[in-house]
Amino acid sequence: MCGRYSITTPIESMRRFFRFEGPPLNLAPRWNVAPTQTAPVVRQREGRRHLEMLRWGLVPPWAKDLSIGSRMINARGETAAEKPAFRAAFKSRRCLVIADGFYEWPIVGAGTAKQPVLFRMQDGAPFAFAGLWEHWHSPAGEAVETYCIVSTAANEIMAQFHHRVPLVLAPDDYAAWLDPAVDAQPLLKAPPSSWFTFTYVSTYVNNVRNDDARCFEPAELAPPPEKPKKKRAATSATRQSSLF
Repeated sequence: MCGRYSITTPIESMRRFFRFEGPPLNLAPRWNVAPTQTAPVVRQREGRRHLEMLRWGLVPPWAKDLSIGSRMINARGETAAEKPAFRAAFKSRRCLVIADGFYEWPIVGAGTAKQPVLFRMQDGAPFAFAGLWEHWHSPAGEAVETYCIVSTAANEIMAQFHHRVPLVLAPDDYAAWLDPAVDAQPLLKAPPSSWFTFTYVSTYVNNVRNDDARCFEPAELAPPPEKPKKKRAATSATRQSSLF
């Protein structure tokens, strides 16, 4: 599962890491990318990689409006090749979704409160989610390009926080994922736990309007509330004396 992520890496560092071509985009750092917003992805055309801005939340060509995209921010890797909404994109429209962190909201303590957790690579390097993209045309003829992030069953580190994990690709697999002639099924596996480190951060990141470095600030977990002590049942003598 992936519902928010970050991309704060400078554009020239991204270019060297992902080897895309074309003029540089003027990208501001993003600490809190949210569904329905636009974000950079790498797509391949005629064997060359290009960095482009797409809308997060895949909208299939047959959709009546854009609203379906808010419910299709992730595609399950186990079924993406079969589901009508994703299968065409899985076959021929795969992309790299650039990131350098992502968030989860596990329940902490004995209550129901959720605390955001930030996951990053051990060395802080950027990485790529496996992504799918689509074309969509509105009834008025407006063209919109959208994407989603592929997820899979959680690895050991993520299983502590959520049963799903975004599919982070190994750099050696980028070319295969982008090439529609390559069978992508062998790439649908959870990333190794050893790649990641995690940090509890404050609930500041919960608000999609908050998109600055404070989203990364570590937070101390509050201790779970103490259970109220049970009152001792009054004895009959005590109950009688309380009446007078």
